[in-house]
Amino acid sequence: MFCCYLSLCSHFIVPELGPRTKFSYASHKAVSEYKEAKALGIDTVPVLIGPVSYLLLSKPAKGVEKSFSLLSLLGSILPIYKEVVAELKAAGASWIQFDEPTLVKDLDAHELAAFSSAYAELESAVSGLNVLIETYFADIPAESYKTLTSLSGVTAYGFDLIRGAKTLDLIRSSFPSGKYLFAGVVDGRNIWADDLAASLSTLQSLEVVAGKDKLVVSTSCSLMHTAVDLVNETKLDDEIKSWLAFAAQKVVEVNALAKALAGQKDEAYFAANAAALASRKSSPRVTNEEVQKAAAALKGSDHRRATNVSARLDAQQKKLNLPILPTTTIGSFPQTVELRRVRREYKAKKISEEEYVSAIKEEISKVVKIQEELDIDVLVHGEPERNDMVEYFGEQLSGFAFTANGWVQSYGSRCVKPPIIYGDVSRPNPMTVFWSKTAQSMTSRPMKGMLTGPVTILNWSFVRNDQPRFETCYQIALAIKKEVEDLEAAGIQVIQIDEAALREGLPLRKSEHAFYLDWAVHSFRITNCGVQDTTQIHTHMCYSNFNDIIHSIIDMDADVITIENSRSDEKLLSVFREGVKYGAGIGPGVYDIHSPRIPTTEEIADRINKMLAVLDTNILWVNPDCGLKTRKYTEVKPALTNMVSATKLIRTQLASAK
Repeated sequence: MFCCYLSLCSHFIVPELGPRTKFSYASHKAVSEYKEAKALGIDTVPVLIGPVSYLLLSKPAKGVEKSFSLLSLLGSILPIYKEVVAELKAAGASWIQFDEPTLVKDLDAHELAAFSSAYAELESAVSGLNVLIETYFADIPAESYKTLTSLSGVTAYGFDLIRGAKTLDLIRSSFPSGKYLFAGVVDGRNIWADDLAASLSTLQSLEVVAGKDKLVVSTSCSLMHTAVDLVNETKLDDEIKSWLAFAAQKVVEVNALAKALAGQKDEAYFAANAAALASRKSSPRVTNEEVQKAAAALKGSDHRRATNVSARLDAQQKKLNLPILPTTTIGSFPQTVELRRVRREYKAKKISEEEYVSAIKEEISKVVKIQEELDIDVLVHGEPERNDMVEYFGEQLSGFAFTANGWVQSYGSRCVKPPIIYGDVSRPNPMTVFWSKTAQSMTSRPMKGMLTGPVTILNWSFVRNDQPRFETCYQIALAIKKEVEDLEAAGIQVIQIDEAALREGLPLRKSEHAFYLDWAVHSFRITNCGVQDTTQIHTHMCYSNFNDIIHSIIDMDADVITIENSRSDEKLLSVFREGVKYGAGIGPGVYDIHSPRIPTTEEIADRINKMLAVLDTNILWVNPDCGLKTRKYTEVKPALTNMVSATKLIRTQLASAK
């Protein structure tokens, strides 16, 4: 809708704005899609991101002072909203929805005032329309609730009553007369069947508050976060399938609740729902007593390694004998068409296990040879056997189920199929040891064992909702711990446990940050607390701004962290310029792998020098931002060649300086 520069932040695109930003009405998508639906006889509610959330979720553009107030652009953007509203009104829209999810965050008085002024300014433009303000993903604070329910020109308010259960108390204590209440009682972010009896009870209590004709049954948020339709899952286990509801089923649940509220309860449907919930609660597939006991036994220890990181690094260096500024990559190498074909044919039983293993070994050998020729110090096997960094492990852990067509959007045009964690998690057999041993046998250089960490597996899955998330995370951590110890026993001296999604799971409210970070970091430490000092534990993080959680990252107590840096314009380095001391090994990425552009030796050398200005030589590693699976070999080889050349250049300069 607006013209401005966009950048990738975590897994969504955010505008980059500055004092000179000029907004214009660039896309008429909202209007054209409304008209398209109307032509088919369907009257829809157009949905727009609200003006205040649009600005608050943006960030200052490169070169703009961090102190720049994004809300100073409110007066510039509101005329565009008026144009859109006018066009929707002319097209015949009777309702319009503004998503203002930032209302659930910790907002100051100035930010709350922006909502009041914005909707006061829009009041005449929306006159004659029913205006819904939708919030989601957390409880709404009392002051924000007060601001929201006082906004000019607004006729309806939507709340997430799954992740915002405390909001119910605010609604019951004070809800404006004559306004619509959109009650989000069906979970839009997970795939479990709703507890219809409990939701109906909640709705009946809200009916007393809002009035029978003003209460609207809704999902907790958009259904874009869940898979589309269970009908497409012909291979999913029938018992587990009965416990689930994808987007199409959630629409049916919403309709069933609305009809029940109107006195037209489908008793058979409600009974079937109750039976499915009871089946899930009592199923022996869900509970594993051995896992429960092991997880309970974790209490009372913080699971730190016995020796501090400085002493461990010394012991590791004596064994590994690495040069200063060691070079490595993050894990994956290009996933070629041929490689995907081999995995697909093996899964479809078109080739034998022997043929599959031979093909994967050949690919690993190729990747090892490339790295040796490039003179990289710590190697990876390239992960040719892996389809996805979470799905691969979930397929080998108990307590996980998988869909055939449960795709959800990750970002842009990229979609993923999140595993479903339905029960207690354990590791029946080693998952990566064979491939890591195979790769290590092909080289005398250190070969990293590659694992996905428990927090990332949790945050990138559909997680069971019958126990706290941290309990499930601890179970996954214990499973990964067994794998770490088996890798060590197999002679793997460097083990990387990726936590790409640790920052992604951070709650929206600051008051909840400490609790989440405590159990998330603890889960990581559980995975590697039992290894020897000489075994080097790496972790990797990407897709996020890490500056505000740097102390939690330090508390993870990894020996080495490789972390996305180049894509975010080296903002990570600012935290070290501001005085944060980091004693473990660290590899801020020296080039952005999301771009096909090949960085020059000179620019990589310049990045390394910037890092050396704030980090000690003896802890700095040199590596790309992230894994290389999405790139082509024609891009990867020259980029890594330049990375190694830049590193050798800096090593020479450092030696000369001494």
